[in-house]
Amino acid sequence: MNKIPARHILAICGTALGAFYLGSYAERRQGNNVNENTLKLHLPGLPTFSTVSAATLIPANEANVSATPSRISQIMKYGFPGLDHVRSHADYVLSYDRRNRVPHWVFEHLTAQTVAKNDAVDRAKSEFRQDESIHPFFRAQNTDYRRSGYDRGHMAAAGNHRLHQKHCDETFLLSNMAPQVGQGFNRDAWNTLETHVRKLTNVYANVYVCTGPLYLPHKEDDGKMYVKYEVIGANTVAVPTHFYKVIVGESAPDQKLHMEAYVMPNKVISNDTPLSVFQVPPETVERAAGLLFFDQLNKKQLASINGRKV
Repeated sequence: MNKIPARHILAICGTALGAFYLGSYAERRQGNNVNENTLKLHLPGLPTFSTVSAATLIPANEANVSATPSRISQIMKYGFPGLDHVRSHADYVLSYDRRNRVPHWVFEHLTAQTVAKNDAVDRAKSEFRQDESIHPFFRAQNTDYRRSGYDRGHMAAAGNHRLHQKHCDETFLLSNMAPQVGQGFNRDAWNTLETHVRKLTNVYANVYVCTGPLYLPHKEDDGKMYVKYEVIGANTVAVPTHFYKVIVGESAPDQKLHMEAYVMPNKVISNDTPLSVFQVPPETVERAAGLLFFDQLNKKQLASINGRKV
């Protein structure tokens, strides 16, 4: 029996492997009924590296058409907290938690211009809608929140994105939401924190903020620690026990950086509770979230944390 040359075997294997992947790709596209235009529209802008580090320009063919590589690099100037299912939009970037149907984190870059009142932008024209860039298995839908007792709480606040109507509209994607207690939290204490962040643009030339949910343990009657949280709707959207914001203000004259970190429980909070009560060391948020915030920040530029000099 004649031996087949090794190069012929490699060629045959390569052809077969290529045909297999091509066939699998075709099946997936046919099964999901996705056309070429849809694919182009919903491809997320992803970092071009495999570890957490500072932002680099993203090739145009990899970026969501609503976001430019330069804007993504501005937003993610000090690094990505994590790289799980990253989605880039015109004015913010998020990492989506497919299991819990809420974000892992949402990153924003704010200036006095982006948060200024703009009569051309009307929040009332924006509609809550599912994020079609997320696989249907892992999407949250409006029906999940209906009669749940929870608000659709913005992680990237609509009030932070007033430069264009499109920017505001994109904050209403459900991938940017997490269930929040309404009266006494989302509409009150959490809103107070969001307003505080916007006011920081009057102090700093650039404000960077990372926001997300936490699922913190608590001790029960048996003395053991548990992580327990409610889920809502047919898609079992997780209700976080807490929420965090980690903020960096960049001063213009000396390029000094000022960091603040907050953790708030997802429950009714008295209106007379000062925000300082919720300030925490940034590393405690990192440990709880399993993320690294602003890891590309030059520590020599860091002037203060929660108002205290470092």
